[in-house]
Amino acid sequence: MRKAMMVAAAAGAVLLVAGCGSGEGGSGKNKGGSSASSSGSTTGGTEAAGGDSPDAAAVEKEIDAAATAAGFVRDASGEDVPAGLKSCMVSWTADAEKAADPKKSYGATVTTLTGGGWKEGQKTEQAGSTIQTLNKGGWSLKASNHGAAGFAIVMFIATDNSSQCEALFKADLEKPATQ
Repeated sequence: MRKAMMVAAAAGAVLLVAGCGSGEGGSGKNKGGSSASSSGSTTGGTEAAGGDSPDAAAVEKEIDAAATAAGFVRDASGEDVPAGLKSCMVSWTADAEKAADPKKSYGATVTTLTGGGWKEGQKTEQAGSTIQTLNKGGWSLKASNHGAAGFAIVMFIATDNSSQCEALFKADLEKPATQ
């Protein structure tokens, strides 16, 4: 329960500090450019510039390969993507306690992803947290590393910025909260 609350708090920090798929950052030390346009892809999965945009399964496979090669083990207990959004969102949480050096593994994961075609966007560093935006096709990935005394949380949350997915995200946000 405590771990789930820490993951939820870190996810909130990702959204507040780095923005949610929009490239609009919050406070902190920003480096790099902006993220992809939210209208960068169509429902057909192609980028406005004419390139192919990966699907959710391909994005998840890339994150998984990069993170596990860097020494992370996946902790799926903190991941709960709503069923209707699984084609538009990928959440990959590392069990940072099992990594020898979570900060080093985070850096290696980001390096592998950029070597695989993900373009660096905005980077925010604040109070022990680093959030790096990466873009590929119509996808925006927030790679986040949160470390403080006694805990470390590393997450990779990718969203498809297509108009179809934006409509699905909006519809999901407008649903009444369930208890």
